[in-house]
Formats: sequence, structure tokens, C-alpha cells
Amino acid sequence: MCGVLFISPSIIIPSTSHTSTSDIYSISGSKSSPAPWLESDPTTSPTAVFHCQMDEYLGLFVKETTLYNQIVLGSLLPEKLWTPLPHIVQGWLRIYIAATLLYFTSGVLWCFYIYHLKRNVYLPKDAIPSKQAMYLQIYVAMKAMPWYCALPTVSEYMVETGWTRCFSRISDIGWVSYACYLGLYLIFVEFGIYWMHRELHDIKPLYKYLHATHHIYNKQNTLSPFAGLAFHPLDGILQAVPHVIALFLIPTHFTTHIVLLFMEAIWTANIHDCIHGKLWPVMGAGYHTIHHTTYRHNYGHYMILMDWMFGTLRDPLEDECKSM
Repeated sequence: MCGVLFISPSIIIPSTSHTSTSDIYSISGSKSSPAPWLESDPTTSPTAVFHCQMDEYLGLFVKETTLYNQIVLGSLLPEKLWTPLPHIVQGWLRIYIAATLLYFTSGVLWCFYIYHLKRNVYLPKDAIPSKQAMYLQIYVAMKAMPWYCALPTVSEYMVETGWTRCFSRISDIGWVSYACYLGLYLIFVEFGIYWMHRELHDIKPLYKYLHATHHIYNKQNTLSPFAGLAFHPLDGILQAVPHVIALFLIPTHFTTHIVLLFMEAIWTANIHDCIHGKLWPVMGAGYHTIHHTTYRHNYGHYMILMDWMFGTLRDPLEDECKSM
């Protein structure tokens, strides 16, 4: 019966219930062709087979990131500019280019929709930010972007070298386990970002020297989708750290982790547009706008649950009722 095996430091690889060398096949999952090192040396010890199997499984992560490099860098840059670079530098360059494109694409499209196509539909005229405010947000975000990209680059390296509990294929653990682990991952990230964000406010030096950079945008007419990544570089990294810590504690599908990281750029653009989506229990822009105006409420990320649990929730609908 197949299962999963946690090996040092903490990577997961498929395993069988019996670990004799005659029962271990290549990590590709093909039972018709034994692992090549067994064919060449039948006397290989189980420990050596174990390490070879681990190396081959880690190679799946390297192949995946190499494919992403080829898709992004190969589509946008001449090969002679990026192929000689070390793999980790290629990874950073790919993340930087992809994140920058995503930031501008999501920001431009969303601004075009709410400020031009739907002008005065979602927001009153005096709530639309000036071009100067948006240019400043873009400047702050782009100055920090190279540093933001260092964190996922390091996390990819740790995945590829076996320091995390990532797995490469959902079939390695099954869909039920995948869903359970994904739920745990999201809960952990939500909890981690809530407390990281809250401490960036409560610890005065952290607020003064880091988080205050983001909170100069404290009114509707200064907030825009481009403010979503306008942080001090260290502030942005600290708020993303729970995504990486989770990899050491919770078995995580590597591709899903990457997708969720890039969804951050879209999500942060959305919650800074001042349009309340009114979809409970989502921490939409209505809640986050209150955070920017009061500084003491709605620290959560995707959901309002942590703010509800820890007493920092302020509902925009209740505010509307009180103001009427």
C-alpha cells in the first residue's frame, strides 16, 4: 500500500510499505522499470537507494522551476542573456519580471475599469486618487520589488534542496490529503499575516521605520490598486514570511504555493481600491479602507476571522449605518 515518507530534513517522497531494495522503483512511478542505480548495482544498500530516490525527487522541483524560467525568460529575453546565469539567479530574474508584469497589469486594468469605464459608479469623484498619488505608489513599489523577489527565490532554493515539506505531485498524497493540507496552510498564513501586520502597528519602531511608509495612504482619495505593494522592502518581506514558514511545518504542493504567492499581487491591488465587495467573510476593500483610516482595525489578510477572534474587527456596513 502506497503512502508518503518524510525524510531529512523534511521533504515528502512517495514510499511503499516495505523498503527493501527489490521493492523500490524510480520516482517517476513506473513499475515496469526499476531505478537505474539498482540495475547497475544490485547490492546497493537501502540507505544509498534512499538518498538516490530523494535526489531524484528533489530534481522534480528543479525541473519545475527550470520550466518556469524557460517560459518567462525564454519568452522575453534573448537566451544568451539569461542561460549562462546560475539557476538561483535565473529564478530571481523570472520572479522579478513576472511579479512586475503582474503588478502593472492588474493595477492598470483595475484602475482603467473603476476610474474610467465605471467612473463615479463605484466611487464619488472626490474619492478618485490623483495621478501623482498613483505615480508615488508605483515608485515605492518598484523600488522595493527587487527585494520582495528575494524571499520566494530563497524559498524555492530551500524547496529544491530538501529543507521544506513540499511535495511535487498531488498524486503523491491524494486529493483529500491535499485539500486538508491546503486548508491548514491557508489558516496558518492567515494567522501569521494577521499577527505580523498587527505587530508592525503595535511595536512603535517597526511602525515608524517600516510600516509608516505604507500608511501615508490613509484616505480614499490617496488609495489605489497601485498602493497594494507600496511598502518598505522589509515590511513587504515580513508580511510574506508566513507563506515561507508554512513550508517547513505543513506538507504543501509546490505549484500551489507559487500560485498563492502570485495571487498576493492581485489580492493586494483589489483591497486597496476602496470598493466594498460585501462578501462575508472576505476581508475586502471596505474592511481594509477602515484599516487605513483608523490604523487599529482589520489587520487580516483574506478573511475577517482573525480580527473577529482577537477583537479588532470593524465592519464597514455598521459604519455606514451609524453615519446615516
